[in-house]
Amino acid sequence: MYSRALAIIGGFLVLASGAGEVYRQKARSRSLQSTGQIFLGIYLICMEDRQAYLNHITGGELTLMLIEVLFGVLALAFLTGYYIRLAAQILATILPLVILLIDGNLVYWHSNRKVEFWNQMKLIGHNIGIFGAVLILATDG
Repeated sequence: MYSRALAIIGGFLVLASGAGEVYRQKARSRSLQSTGQIFLGIYLICMEDRQAYLNHITGGELTLMLIEVLFGVLALAFLTGYYIRLAAQILATILPLVILLIDGNLVYWHSNRKVEFWNQMKLIGHNIGIFGAVLILATDG
């Protein structure tokens, strides 16, 4: 839960740094962008609910381990600052699937996990904000 909030802050820092602006009026702030990237990397390290992934993904533990390794490599790219654009492009293709298939399954979260509807909507909104920040990093030249 806190990792998502930290990633939202990171998304706002990336946006405030001037990333994604086509016609920049002033110099870009690299320190804001790198701090935002670190916050996004922390989000990728923290896998929040293993059981939800296991219930929604075929292949069981092996597939979950592969996803964790992929998120770990992407987090390493965000934390170190190397290959940011490539890592953001990969994450921009994976994150919508996670939002739709895992967080978007309202019946699972409400019936099985007893998460209230508006709390789940808030979490989906956080993920959409994180996706927006990743899209900015993926398309930034």
